[in-house]
Amino acid sequence: MAESSDKMELDVSSAAAAAAGAPTVPETLLKKRKRDEQWASTRKQQLEVSRSKNVKNRQLIFKRTEQYIKEYRSQEADLIRLKREAKLKGGFYVEAEAKLMFVIRIRGINDTHPKTRKILQLLRL
Repeated sequence: MAESSDKMELDVSSAAAAAAGAPTVPETLLKKRKRDEQWASTRKQQLEVSRSKNVKNRQLIFKRTEQYIKEYRSQEADLIRLKREAKLKGGFYVEAEAKLMFVIRIRGINDTHPKTRKILQLLRL
């Protein structure tokens, strides 16, 4: 019972000290601290989510890389096989050439420089 009365006296004395002119923390500072703590917790959660996402993406990238390697090796093996078959038959195997597309967007021939217009005409565009 004596302990509880001591605690009450401490509470009353601290309240009295606060009322007597002891420095108090401004409400705006308390709000700022609370907001900063919330921001820190959300930032920490976002980091955890992004780290887990990065781990999953790394695994996916690694699987894709293995798939590409397997695909290119099979293409090389097919190429070698086709060359050998052609050689056995007494012929030649000609590899497919690379495909290239050149794309230009032309808004209109009006208001263009004469040299540019002439080039477009020569290219039949």
